[in-house]
This record gives sequence, C-alpha cells and structure tokens, in this order.
Amino acid sequence: MSLKRAIDREWARKASAASAPVSSPANGNGHAADGAATTESQTQVGRRLSDFILAEGLISPDQFTLVLAEQKKTNDKLANIVVRLGLLSEEQMMHAQSLHYRIPSVKFPESVPAEILRLVPGAIARKHEVLPIGRSAGALTLAMVDPTNLSAVDDVAFRTGMRVFPVLCVPSLLRAAIETSYDHARTGLASALSDAEAEVGSADDLREGMNLNELRASADQVPVVRLVNMILLEGIQRGASDIHLEPDEKTLHVRYRVDGMLQDVMTPAKKLEPAIVSRLKIMANLDIAERRLPQDGRIKFRDVSREIDFRVSIIPALFGESVVLRILDKSALQLDLARLGFDPRGLEQFQKAIKSPHGMIVVTGPTGSGKTTTLYSALAAVNSPDIHILTLEDPVEYNLPRVNQVQVNDEIGLTFATALRSFLRHDPDVILVGEMRDQETASIANRAALTGHLVLTTLHTNDAASTVARLLDMAIPPFLLASSLRLVVAQRLIRKVCDECKRSYEVDEATLVDYGYVSRGVGKVTLYKGRGCAACTHTGLKGRVAIYEILPITREIRDCVLRNAPPTEICQIARDQGMLTLRESALEKLSTGVTTLQEVLRVTSE
Repeated sequence: MSLKRAIDREWARKASAASAPVSSPANGNGHAADGAATTESQTQVGRRLSDFILAEGLISPDQFTLVLAEQKKTNDKLANIVVRLGLLSEEQMMHAQSLHYRIPSVKFPESVPAEILRLVPGAIARKHEVLPIGRSAGALTLAMVDPTNLSAVDDVAFRTGMRVFPVLCVPSLLRAAIETSYDHARTGLASALSDAEAEVGSADDLREGMNLNELRASADQVPVVRLVNMILLEGIQRGASDIHLEPDEKTLHVRYRVDGMLQDVMTPAKKLEPAIVSRLKIMANLDIAERRLPQDGRIKFRDVSREIDFRVSIIPALFGESVVLRILDKSALQLDLARLGFDPRGLEQFQKAIKSPHGMIVVTGPTGSGKTTTLYSALAAVNSPDIHILTLEDPVEYNLPRVNQVQVNDEIGLTFATALRSFLRHDPDVILVGEMRDQETASIANRAALTGHLVLTTLHTNDAASTVARLLDMAIPPFLLASSLRLVVAQRLIRKVCDECKRSYEVDEATLVDYGYVSRGVGKVTLYKGRGCAACTHTGLKGRVAIYEILPITREIRDCVLRNAPPTEICQIARDQGMLTLRESALEKLSTGVTTLQEVLRVTSE
C-alpha cells in the first residue's frame, strides 16, 4: 500500500473517532458552527504542530527529518513544506491544523456579500491571505490560510472595530477566492477602464489630425460610453459632491470630492482623454469641436428610481480640457433647519429672522460651505400657500415646490440686477438672490428689503462681522444698511466622525485651551475619532455638518453700522452679547463627539 493511501486511511480513522465533524460549515450568519471537532489527540497549549503530526502518525520520523532539512534551506513554514513535498494534501494539512489549533475549518462559500467584503480592503486581504465571510452582532468570521498569523487578526480587528473569529480554509481555494471575490466586488470601473483602453486607439491617433466625425465616433464606442457611465455612477454611490477630470501631460486624473476632500480614483491612459471628454460634451449637449473656450452644460442621469443632475463645467487647460461635474442629488437635499447643525440659541435667532415681514438676511462663506442648503431650508420653513416666493439663481440647483425660480442668463441680458428689478414688480413676499456680485445687485436687494420684502442672499466673506464692511464697500449707505439688515450667518462644513468605527479617548482640558476651548474644570475630556473602516473609506470621517456664526443686528450692532465701525469691534460686541464664533461652534461639536480636533483646526482659524 502506498504511503499516500496509508496517510489517507490514518486520517480517516482519526476523523471518524472525533466527537464532532472535523469540518463544520459556517452557519447562517457566516460563523463557524459550534462544536468544532475535538479529539483526545488534541494538543495541550504550547505543543508544536510538528509534534502533533508526528504523534498522530501523519508523517514518519524520516519524513520529518526531510521536512526539517528543507525548512533550513527555505525558512518556510512547516505546513507549506509538508504540502509542497507531497507528504500531505492541502486538505489533510488544513484538518491537522484545525485539530491542533482548535480552530474550525470551513468549505468556502460560493459567494460573499459585497457588504461583508467592504469591511476588509482587498489590499489587506491579499497581504495577509484572509477573507471575511460572515458577520453577526459585532463579530467577523475571517477565513485564513495561516492560523498562526496573529498580526492579521489584530490588523483586521483594529480596522473593523469588530471581534474576529478565525476559521481555516484550503489555501489554494482561499487564495483563488480572494482574487475572485474582490474582482467581483469592484464597482466596474476597473473592467470598464480596461475595455475602453483596449478599444480606443493610441494617443497620437486621437490627437493628430482627428476630424469631428472621428471624435464623435470614438466618444460613441460602447466601452467609452460604459466607462463614462461608471465614473458618474461611482461618484453617486460614494456620495461625491464633485467629479474632477484633470488632464496631465501623459495621463488623465479622475478624482471625487467626498465630504469636501478630493480623493484619487483612477488614472486613465492619455489616449482616452479626447473620447471621455467628447462623450461628456455629447451628454451635456455641448459643442465637441470647441476646445479653446470654456463651456457649461447639464447632464440628467437616472439611477434606479431617482434622477440626478450633473452641472458640467469645461475649461481649456495646458494639457487638454479640464472637466468638473457638480452632482446635484435631489434625494440627498436636507431641508430641515433643525438637522443642519444650528445650536438651540442660533436656531431660535435664525427662525425669528426668517419670519420677519421684511429685511435682509445674508448667509456668507466660501464656495461649497452649504449656503444654498441653508437658504433652501429657510424657504422650506416659510413656504406656504399664502406666501409668494421668487428666487434668482445662477444656476438653479434644485427645484422647489410652489417657488418661482429664475435662472440668470448673462448672454441674453438676464443678469441679477435686471431680473431683480422685475421681481419688485411681481408682487413677491420673499426674494432669494443667489449671490450679490456687484454694487447694482446689492443696492436693489437692499431697496427691496426696505420696501416690505424679506430678502435672503449670499456673500463671500470670512466671518459674519466682515459682511457688514463688505456691504458698505459695495456702496450701500450706512443708514440704509442699518435699517435693512436683520441677520448675518457665516458658516462652514465640518466632517463628522464615522459612526461605524467611532472610538473614545480622553485628553486633558489644558491641552485644548490654546485652541479656544473654555475649561470647565473637569480635568479630563472625552473626545472621539474613527479607526477607519470600509464605510468611511478608512478615513475615520464620514458625512458633514454645518457650523455657524450668527450675528443678529441688535441696537448696539446697528450703531456700529451707522458709524462704519471696524469688523473687530462689531465681532467683540456680538461676542459680548452671546455670539459663538466659527471656532467656538466647532469646539462645541468636538466636545459632543461629532467631529475631531484635527477637523476643527482644519476648517476654522482664530
């Protein structure tokens, strides 16, 4: 009888003597079933695997000597050498390790759900040769090749914040499953990119002497169409606010802006650039032959049951055309003032101001700070059948029910100033002016606020107090501004700690005082930060919330406006009256566990 058959028979005898099945498949939650195989031959803690397989007669002493000699040459693990020399099969070695280490073995399932795979990045799975196959009640079942790799267990536990239960799988099957599972788990961008690069000709072919018909044909190729659709769809799924396509000398960079921060996504070959840009121009009804002038357009994209708009901006750059797509997802629009991030006192002040029958409310902040969402939420709060609302925007980002929205069109003379004059003859109760860009618009908006209209508008300043100086600089007389201005709101968006991987830690209050924190005499303060997980793409931060600096125009502030006082004086008086600065508002979010100290320092300045 051959040695191989003898080993098989010996193993079958040991397995049949076990009190439970050696291989226990994962239960419905993906965890190995209770009652994994245990035999009298199982080792005590600390016994080596080599001693176990010798004691069980799975290999002979002579064979073990051969294994040790090979191990000295290669410095490889004993299990790998035994299998490589053909002394035991992969499955037999797995069963031996299962009994020795008292770790269940599993037959790998045909497929693993994508939400389970996202818990462990593909790079980590390949590095440690592990694969998540199930989760339940804060625990993760992890299929492994090497049960002695404790660093892999610790790494996965740290990244996921979950308890890890290791199980064994046949190495060759598990390695193949890792590649197959993560290939299938991709969004389709990688395969779409590969297909497009294979289909489209060289960069020289596309850039040298290409006529309009050839350019349109390359943009209409199926792989290019699929690639562009996948870029848009992936941006939606990641919750991006913008998609950037930036041409370089030898490549094209695709980046998503998620929670205010740009993230690299892919770098298609340079030869794909003309086809991708032309495809986007076709979708946005732009001129694909025009490459020297900026162009703007819109794309409507339907994802399952929702319709999403992309605002497309194309400008000529040094190495090609740069494209930015602003994603306008109506389903993601939050129009509840109570959920935007106002503190209770600030929310009360804002609600009181928007219920005024007349006056001007100014929301200020940089581009992308959430000003439009705040203004739309204010309109939603005052919108009713007995109120006539007009908005003047460039462009109209979201459609609001029972609101007459007008989009600026400079090409035909429909500017902010000309449209606003017409608004005053259209019997409005509330007017929203998307932005006061010039003196004429500011003057008309101020006059509207003085003549019985509630005017909501935006401006670009660094803080609330500077807004007064900016409006005076736009030639609005101080006595008129003091009469019309009701409230100024400065705002920023700050990233939140990821709820999936949030953990607490303590710091001394004294370490925060230098950043503007007011000590409460408690000694230690509990703060939070994220470990990093699949849900937050391993940043520890997911989602954003607004921080506000709210400046009501009180009698004292009105006196400052009349005498053109500097912003520092206005700010000091407002703080004495209880106004929270942007830094103080951010620190409130920090102390309640909403954000991190690093985010506070990144977004605000003192």
